[in-house]
Amino acid sequence: MRHFFCLLIPLASLLMSPAGQAQLLQRDLGGFDLKLGTSPSRSMAQGLVKPSAAGSFHGGLDLAHDSGFYVGQWSPSLGISPGNNLEIDSYAGFKQPFDQTLGYEVGMIHYSYPEVDTLDSQEVFGGLTLLGSRFGVALSNDPDKRNSTLFADLSGNQPFGIGVSMKYTTHRFNAPVAVDGGYVGSFTDWSLKLSRPFMGIDLNLIYSDSSLSGSDCSAYVGHNSQCDGLVTLKAERAFY
Repeated sequence: MRHFFCLLIPLASLLMSPAGQAQLLQRDLGGFDLKLGTSPSRSMAQGLVKPSAAGSFHGGLDLAHDSGFYVGQWSPSLGISPGNNLEIDSYAGFKQPFDQTLGYEVGMIHYSYPEVDTLDSQEVFGGLTLLGSRFGVALSNDPDKRNSTLFADLSGNQPFGIGVSMKYTTHRFNAPVAVDGGYVGSFTDWSLKLSRPFMGIDLNLIYSDSSLSGSDCSAYVGHNSQCDGLVTLKAERAFY
């Protein structure tokens, strides 16, 4: 499976985009549906890929069968920009709707970093789609810790056209990490994202925080860009 994913990398490289809004190329290949774009195509994978790793140039592809099985590859950073290393997120899973309003999805993601000397990590996930909104859980095994994540994307109900998504993760170190005055064995972090398109611009307001503070923040290695509470306003626009 991993060798098959590696063959997809040259195609994903064609999807490099210096902007935030997704560009999508879709083709029907018999019983298969092929998508190439600058945003993860798969619903649960889109909520679980590590957002902190996103670089200026990114892209990926998704190949799905009519039966519900799919494979794909997403690179949040192609390693072209200074300070960004190549990351390849390969995933596979199965998605099936019960009807027009209810469905489920299960799968796994393999995170690899070919340019740096670090071990790969894996993540298994599952969730439900209800009236256009997504609710999921994921369990991952990083080289130094284990993580459990709850994820919700309330796309099915957008008051005033505002999208809402939330993520809450518990991180448990394999061995306690020494900090000033003691040790940290586990911590939690969370984020809340509000998004709305405006005149071709994708506006995002993000609040993130964690259970660590003060000197304990030296042990922080979570999903957010920093340990303490942070409010971020992002405005992105595609130029092609």
